[in-house]
Amino acid sequence: MLKKYATVFFISMLPIVELRGAIPVGATLGLDFWENYLLCVLGNVLPVPFLILFAKGILEWLSRFEKIGPFFQKIIRKADEKAKNLGKFELLGLFLFVAVPAPGTGAWTGSLIAAILRLRLRSALLAIVLGVMASGIIMGILSFGLLSFLGI
Repeated sequence: MLKKYATVFFISMLPIVELRGAIPVGATLGLDFWENYLLCVLGNVLPVPFLILFAKGILEWLSRFEKIGPFFQKIIRKADEKAKNLGKFELLGLFLFVAVPAPGTGAWTGSLIAAILRLRLRSALLAIVLGVMASGIIMGILSFGLLSFLGI
């Protein structure tokens, strides 16, 4: 059982895959909704404070290298574009951005956006954690079915 927990936890920490990929994996491994949800939310949120604090600086540093620079410049450009769309309701926009379980959204990109916007760590962290929790509920309902989610 510990192996299943570790698998789901670490998958939820991966960029791109995050909780959106980990919850269906947990469902296939036979974990119940709430233990799967808790593991995935914790795993997805764990890197967020570090990402908010260090992501932009690391990406800017990596973008200076000749061979890999263009790739990282593209990531920064995309995050800048998404950050512009958040407008004056930055925290609500950040929450909604992270909550929608679609490719390119999630805690990792949300953290980069928070760093680009220079949002306060606590506020950004709260918006991202709530977005991850909402996304987890949506993915749980899609992966386990509504009746299982309700415990019926």
